[in-house]
Amino acid sequence: MKELAAAGARVRVPVAVSCRVLKLHRQHYYAWLACPVSGAELAEAYLANALFDAHRDDPEFGYRLLFDEVTAAGHEVSDRTVWKICSANQWWCVFGKKRRGRKARAGAPVHEDLVCREFTADEPNRLWLTDISEHPTSEGKLYICAVKDVWSNRIVGYSIAERMTSQLAVDALQSAVARRGGNVVGCTLHSDRGGQFRSRKLQQSLWRHHMRGSMGHVGAAGDNAAMESFFSLLQRNVLDRRRWDTREELRIAIVTWIERTYHRRRRQARLGRLTPIEYETIMSQVATTAA
Repeated sequence: MKELAAAGARVRVPVAVSCRVLKLHRQHYYAWLACPVSGAELAEAYLANALFDAHRDDPEFGYRLLFDEVTAAGHEVSDRTVWKICSANQWWCVFGKKRRGRKARAGAPVHEDLVCREFTADEPNRLWLTDISEHPTSEGKLYICAVKDVWSNRIVGYSIAERMTSQLAVDALQSAVARRGGNVVGCTLHSDRGGQFRSRKLQQSLWRHHMRGSMGHVGAAGDNAAMESFFSLLQRNVLDRRRWDTREELRIAIVTWIERTYHRRRRQARLGRLTPIEYETIMSQVATTAA
């Protein structure tokens, strides 16, 4: 408006006309013209400059410590205002959490939640749970995808690899189907909304074996709590027990714990103080006798 109303403009537009078109009050324009920078804006600029200096000197300070620094320097400001300025300029503490981008967000589910946190089954191969866990070694991360039969809490299949791809989940499912002898028609495979479980490869494997898919909600760990409990045991008993130098060393430790300790030595209250292998053996004999 100032440039349009200037005397040297090619097409001079009066202030009244510009205000009418833009639906502004002329007194507001003249007030801004008399003082383009308000006192509040000037004070915020000085505050932002003080925050920048404090952040540059101590990058590990979060907004609360920066608030202490600027108030000690004489600035009268609330911690909320300090957070607002730091957030707008992305002056974060170097130890702060990494923020997930849009690409890291879970996508839409391929299947509905058919389990609804009812982790029970009356017979084998009716409900399987699956998830993926990772752990670092000196050579890099190692990923494991496991499949658990809710009926006996047995890990019926698993796959361990150096990369977390859709093939990791497919191999775990194939391992479970092979161990169960292919008798999995109508079985439900429940997982979270990870990209590996929403992949086309896994959906084709489910269709090929005549299985059903089920997925929990985003950010609801309880929707797959029974599988999370297994990985919690694995974390405490194997992964966090020591520092692992090689991926092969960790892989052997995981397989040994699952097959020797979890399946054959760890008794579970839900199974009547039996191990998964003992429970399946006894229940199979009962079913054979009843038949």
